[in-house]
Amino acid sequence: MQPPEDYDRLPMDWVGDWAGRRRRLSPHREALVDATDGGRWTYAELDDRAERVGRWLTEGLGLEPGDPVCVISRNRVEPVDLYLACGKTGVVLAPLSHRLRPRELNELLRRIQPRVLCYEDAFSELVADLVLPPSVMRSVAFGPTASAWEEEVLATPAAPVNVALPMAAPYLYIHTGGSTATPKVCIVPHRQMVWNSVELVLAAPEGLAQRRELLFFPLFHIGGWNTLTPILHAGGRVVLIREFDPAEALAVIGREGINHFGGVEAMLKMMAGSPAFAEADLSSLEAITTAGAPCSAAAMAPFWDRGIAVSQSYGQTEAGPSNFINGRLDADLDTLRAHHDSIGTSFFHCDYRIVDPAQETPVPTGETGVLLLRSPHGFDGYLRQPERTDEVFRSGGWIRTGDLAREDAEGYVTIVGREDNLILSGGENVSPEEIESVLLGHPAVSAAVAFGVSDERWGEAPVVLVVAEGEGGDPEALRGWLRERLAGFKQPREIRAVAEVPLTGAGKPDRNAARASYQAMQGNDA
Repeated sequence: MQPPEDYDRLPMDWVGDWAGRRRRLSPHREALVDATDGGRWTYAELDDRAERVGRWLTEGLGLEPGDPVCVISRNRVEPVDLYLACGKTGVVLAPLSHRLRPRELNELLRRIQPRVLCYEDAFSELVADLVLPPSVMRSVAFGPTASAWEEEVLATPAAPVNVALPMAAPYLYIHTGGSTATPKVCIVPHRQMVWNSVELVLAAPEGLAQRRELLFFPLFHIGGWNTLTPILHAGGRVVLIREFDPAEALAVIGREGINHFGGVEAMLKMMAGSPAFAEADLSSLEAITTAGAPCSAAAMAPFWDRGIAVSQSYGQTEAGPSNFINGRLDADLDTLRAHHDSIGTSFFHCDYRIVDPAQETPVPTGETGVLLLRSPHGFDGYLRQPERTDEVFRSGGWIRTGDLAREDAEGYVTIVGREDNLILSGGENVSPEEIESVLLGHPAVSAAVAFGVSDERWGEAPVVLVVAEGEGGDPEALRGWLRERLAGFKQPREIRAVAEVPLTGAGKPDRNAARASYQAMQGNDA
C-alpha cells in the first residue's frame, strides 16, 4: 500500500482537539481565567464544557462538519466553548463583530448562511434588529440574564464527540476589513491554526507553557484566536477581560501576574495615560507585542522605561495570521529600541519577498515594494468570492498582502504603508469606499470622498469631504446618518462640506488630492 498523497487531506483524530489533547497532558493545570467575573477553568474543565457544547451542536441540533455557527460576543468563556467544540466536531465557527451595525451584520450573515446564532445577552437589541437568513435554525443567548446556555447547552451530558478531521477542513470564517465596501470572509482551515501555533511556540524564547497571557484582541478578529490557540497548545494560561479598559487592564496585570500581552498602539497610549499607570504593579510583565498597524516609539517608551520589552509584529488574516515578529532571541532592550519601527523578520516557516508593485520582481535591499508571503499557514480563499481570491494569490502559493515594505541590510523589515486605500485605525481596517457608499445613500449627498489622516490616538482616522444640499445635508446630520449604519471605529473624525470633490482622470474620487486639499484647509483654519 502506498502512503497518502496529501497528509493535509488525511483525517486524523488530533486535528481540532485542542481541549482533549491538552487535557491528557495537564488536566489540572489552570487554562482560562475570566478576570471580569472571576471564572476560572482547568484544561479538564474546558474539555468537559467543549464536549457538552459539541454534543448539543451535533446530537441536539443535528449539525455536521462544515456547518457554520455564528457568535456575537465580547471576550468570555462561551466563545471559547464554541471554538473548542467546533474543533472537535468539524463545525465551522464564524465570529461576528459586535461593533458592526445591523446593515453590516446582515451582509455577513447572508454570505455565511449560518445554521445557528449564539450571542451574548448584552447584544440582544442588536440581534433583534438583524434579518436572519432562512438557514438559521436556532438562536441562543448566554450571559447573566440568559439561562438557555446553562440550562440547555451546558446541561447536555458530557461525552466524547471528537471526529477525525483533515488539516484542510475549514475551522473558522473570519470577516476582515478591506479596500471595498463588500465584506470579505476568510476561510481559515485547521492547517492554518496548527501551523501558526507552531510558529508562535518556536518564536517565544521561554516557550509558552509558562505564559500568563492577557487577551485584549477581540475574539471576532483572528488575532484573538491566534493568541488563545498557541497558549492552549503549549499548556499556558489565558486571562480574558470583556473588552479593553486601561485601568482594568493595569489592575489585572498585577492581580494575575500577567507576563505578556499583545495590543495595538492606541491601547498602549491609553494605558500609559491612565492615572493608574504610575502606581500599577507591572513587576510580572516581561514583554508586549504590538500588532494591527505600525506602533510609534512614543507609545512604547513608557513601558521601555519600566524595563518591559515592547516590539512590533505583523500578520494578515489571509497569510498568517502571524508572519513577522521583531523578537530575535538574542535581542536586548537596547536593540529593540534601536529597531522599534521594524517588524523584524519572518517566522521560521514563512517565506517573504518584497517586489516591484507592477512587475512583481524583487526590489533591491533598502527599496520599497509590495510584500508577498508564502507559508503553510495561508488561508483557503474568500468565502463565495472566487474572483477576490484570484486577486490575492500568485503562482507558487504566494499571497499579495497589499502592504508596502522595505528591508535593511541587517534583515530588519519595516512596513511603510498600503498600496490601496485602506485606513488602519486603532488596529481596525476601515474602507473609505464603504463610508462613501453609505453617505451616498443619503438623499442630500451628491458626492463624497473619504481618506485617512494621521491621528495621535488611533494612528489613522477617516475624514470625509462631502457635497450635500437640502434637508439633513449638514455635517452633523450626516454624522447621525452614519452612526446608524456604520460601526463606531468607522466613523469619520471630521465631515467637511465642500463645493466639489476632486476626481481622477477616470472620474473616481482622488483621495490623494482630497487629503492635500483638506490639509490646506486645516492650515487656512489655523
